[in-house]
Amino acid sequence: MSAGEGREAGRPLPSPRCGNARDKPQERCVMPRVVKRPAIVLSAGNKPKRIEEFVGRVVSGTHSVSIARMKSPKGWEEPGQTPAFDEYTLVLTGALRVESAEDRVDVAAGQAVIVPRGEWVRYSTPEGAEYVAVCVPAFSPETVHRDP
Repeated sequence: MSAGEGREAGRPLPSPRCGNARDKPQERCVMPRVVKRPAIVLSAGNKPKRIEEFVGRVVSGTHSVSIARMKSPKGWEEPGQTPAFDEYTLVLTGALRVESAEDRVDVAAGQAVIVPRGEWVRYSTPEGAEYVAVCVPAFSPETVHRDP
C-alpha cells in the first residue's frame, strides 16, 4: 500500500460542508470522516519499521494531531530527536525503550509514555513492539529535529 491510498486522488480528504456552500461558505459540518486505509509512511532507523498513519498530515491533511500505529522489529533503533510536538505512546505488544537526557525506561504492553515537546528522546525496540503514537501537533519531518 502506498502513502496515497489513504487519500482521494492524491490529496488529503476534504472537510465536508453543510448545505449549499454558496449560501454559507464559512459553515462546516461536524460529521464523522472514516479513514478506510492508513497511509504508509517511511521510517527512520537502522531497520525497516512499518508506520501506518490513520490521522495526520499525510493521510487526512490534519495538522493539529497525528495518530499512527507502529510495527517495529526486534533490534530497531532510531536516531535521537528533539521534537516540536508532544508525543503520547501506547504500547500494544512487546516493549518500547525510551531514552531521555536523564533516564532510560522500558514501556511494556498495556503501558503508555508521554514525551513533552522540546525534550531530547531516542526510541528503540530491543525485542520488537507494536504501539500507537499520538503527536500534538501532528508529526512532520520538519518538526522532529533528528540528531545528525
